[in-house]
Amino acid sequence: MDKSTCFHCGDPCDSTIIKYNEKTFCCNGCKTVYEIFSENDLTCYYDLQAAPGAVPKEIQGKYDFLGQENIIEKLTEFNDGNTQIVTLYIPHIHCSSCIWILENGNKLNPGITASQVNFGKKTVRVTYNTEKTSLKEVVLLLSSIGYEPYISLDDFKTGKEHINRSLIYKLGIAGFAFGNVMFLSFPEYFEVGEFWLEQYKHLFRWLMFSFSLPVVFYSAQDYFISAYKGLRAKILNIDVPIALGITVLFVRSTAEIIFDLGSGFFDSLTGLVFFLLLGKFFQQKTYSFLSFERDYKSYFPIAVTKISSEEGETPIQVYEIKKGDRLLIRNEELIPVDGILINGKARIDYSFVTGESETVSKKSGDKLFAGGKQTAGIMEMEAIKSVEQSYLTQLWSNDVFSKNKEDAFKTLTNKISKQFTIAVLSIAVIATTFWLFVDTSKAMNVFTAVLIIACPCAIALSAPFTFGNLLRIFGKQKFYVKNASVIEQLAAINTIIFDKTGTITSNKQSTATYEGETLSNSEEILLKNTLRGSNHPLSRTLYNILEENNIITLNHFEEHLGKGIEASHNNENIKIGSASFVGSTETSVLNTAVHISTNNTYKGKYTFYNSYRKGLAKLFNKLKKHYDLVILSGDNEGELDNLKKLLPTKTKLIFNQKPNDKLEYIKYHQTEGAKVLMIGDGLNDAGALAQSNVGIALSENVNVFSPACDAILDASKFNQLYNYIKASKSAIKIIKWSFVLSFIYNIIGLYFAVTGQLAPVVAAILMPLSSISIVVFTTIATNILGRKLK
Repeated sequence: MDKSTCFHCGDPCDSTIIKYNEKTFCCNGCKTVYEIFSENDLTCYYDLQAAPGAVPKEIQGKYDFLGQENIIEKLTEFNDGNTQIVTLYIPHIHCSSCIWILENGNKLNPGITASQVNFGKKTVRVTYNTEKTSLKEVVLLLSSIGYEPYISLDDFKTGKEHINRSLIYKLGIAGFAFGNVMFLSFPEYFEVGEFWLEQYKHLFRWLMFSFSLPVVFYSAQDYFISAYKGLRAKILNIDVPIALGITVLFVRSTAEIIFDLGSGFFDSLTGLVFFLLLGKFFQQKTYSFLSFERDYKSYFPIAVTKISSEEGETPIQVYEIKKGDRLLIRNEELIPVDGILINGKARIDYSFVTGESETVSKKSGDKLFAGGKQTAGIMEMEAIKSVEQSYLTQLWSNDVFSKNKEDAFKTLTNKISKQFTIAVLSIAVIATTFWLFVDTSKAMNVFTAVLIIACPCAIALSAPFTFGNLLRIFGKQKFYVKNASVIEQLAAINTIIFDKTGTITSNKQSTATYEGETLSNSEEILLKNTLRGSNHPLSRTLYNILEENNIITLNHFEEHLGKGIEASHNNENIKIGSASFVGSTETSVLNTAVHISTNNTYKGKYTFYNSYRKGLAKLFNKLKKHYDLVILSGDNEGELDNLKKLLPTKTKLIFNQKPNDKLEYIKYHQTEGAKVLMIGDGLNDAGALAQSNVGIALSENVNVFSPACDAILDASKFNQLYNYIKASKSAIKIIKWSFVLSFIYNIIGLYFAVTGQLAPVVAAILMPLSSISIVVFTTIATNILGRKLK
């Protein structure tokens, strides 16, 4: 029987060939996977890459233990009874087909609501409905299509931190082959006639050919795969000229030894791949260090209120939470850790975690999961584990909750790399054509040297290393940026919009006076406890000003964004907010005020005397020279005169803006060409933060989490805002300077390559050195930038 290869996995069908739909399979397992994909209209899996699958293993009974509740509880990161989320480590993930099929798991099992692949870590995060499927069924499904997860029962983890050593293996093989090929080439280098006999010449050449095979087909495979995927997507990426150069060297060298024309360029070929991988290894190590620094340092600067018998209610940073701590969670606050509800009414919005916006009611003793948001007033909970910053980061960066602003934003690298690659290929073809007519012996060397020396790796590295290092530096300066794209967009803004209350005003230093009927003791207690459940800046200020009162559990609590809050206890009702919200007819707008009514009877108001943040006037004067400045406030015009005195002229001051008004204002000005930076407190401003080109949430000891924001700024660093924007602009200049350095290097290198004075192996040594020099330049430059921020 003729030998063939399996359509699904690519393995040779030596002993058994199974035919189905005019396709060949090596076993029934591969055939079954193909049938599953066909029945569910998922055969596009094979269009992305030929034979991408793995042979499914026999797993009958292997995962029966996943039916036990205690094990499910340990393995899942979220489990509210209806929805479970688990992150599984899948060792077989290796290509775009794998990502595509794993993220289309809902078509294979309707119980799976979402699945997201982390290609670098080889994990898939699966969200599924427990009424339609189970963890065991999810794992069996993945195993049946060749993606069996690794589950360790020793530590109840769904994946270990496996170190990917493939680059080290490829580098080792390339280095071994390079050394041996150089050794076998010595006789010809030195023209040792006595030794380089006819009988050994062919042997040595075929040995060099043998050593080059694993280098080309294993060590260099990533370049070919990347180039192929780029070309298939009609993109000329930076690996196209490298793959072309390696192919030309290998084909030319093979042809020379077959037709006995010479010994070929196997020394240059193996040396090229070795030095390319060496440069790649260095880059990977450096960038992983930068990523580690950011992962370790970039804690969210949000706080949660800890309740203790000794100190009462004190705000602590979320990463200081320990198992057993009692935490106070206010309305609209994020639950930072898994815990148990102690008292209070809880209606939890888990949309940040599951994507489902329907709230879930919880009672005392129920388990609460990190990432949920309390929407029914105040509650107390006990932490059952410490906070996992990586989990909070995952919530913040989850694509489900972002608008992917960067999709409409072309990066510097994207603008340049395509044109650069076209130019390099054109120069290579023209120079080679010239040498074919002048000196054919140099033509191949010139072609290969041009492709290698002009590789735009240095250009591709400029932005990641500059922005990566700046992300780390910003984190140390308490400015927490979501990703590198935000820095580039921050450098491009021309309009800055500020919320007023809680953004340019400081809650800690504001004062208030009361005008109206004296409140009874029960009304004061109800007022204090209602304010205790709210995170609005005015609520927090007033709560801190009022005297301590008994803590009571409210029967009802509701917050109306942009209007006020209402609550009830026993037979007493209270409304706190704007005059119209509580039923007052007062029209005075002299000062910011919070009005109060109880049992539908107007009582009075607290008038606030705002304390503006330190350095506000100086900051605005710096910003006004370069940007259009706007204050969008939900308050009345009471502070208009004070702001006019404090802020530079031509600063737009707009009051009585509801959350949706702010969003529409930003949207309109964006259509007029404005690149908007919005700065708010993250509570009422979520829509405006999401609509803006860059949204910054200001944090001041409150656990208000907004996935809409692109950055979080610690309130103590508010007066440094101009310096952060300036640093972003400087980062763009650093990248442009690194581009200039790279172009200078390329022009010089191209001169020697085009004139035939540069051997491919020398070009291979110079290329990673140029990349390393760019990395060193950008790192030093951004570190100097960081020192200036201090």
